[in-house]
Amino acid sequence: MKISARVENSHNQHHVTLATNDQHHTLDIPPKATGYGSSANGGELLFLALATCYGNDIYREAAAQSIEITAVAVEVSGEFGAPGEPARNVTYRATITGKADAATLEALARHTDSVAEIQNTLRAGAAVHLEAIQVATIE
Repeated sequence: MKISARVENSHNQHHVTLATNDQHHTLDIPPKATGYGSSANGGELLFLALATCYGNDIYREAAAQSIEITAVAVEVSGEFGAPGEPARNVTYRATITGKADAATLEALARHTDSVAEIQNTLRAGAAVHLEAIQVATIE
């Protein structure tokens, strides 16, 4: 599965395009009040990725185990320090509602935590490389 994200920003314009394989869609995030940059910061979007991954994976793993899930809520929190410092104290909480006993739902939650790809990517410390830079000058 190939995943990509693209952000294009100029004064009062902010466009986000996401893709998985050949399926493209947009995410509506307005620009900052100043007109430049995104009103959502990278930390918020990183935590959104963690919450989204876990929530989606609960449904995926429940289906594999024939457990009917009717609702999932996930809240991620953590801290960022000075510019350039990585996040710390990242934790998440989940509320899972489904047609199974509490022990089954808790086992599903713990199993899903062990296979959630975004969580495991951060836990493994994936390498990230700046591949290319293009610049344009204005005179």
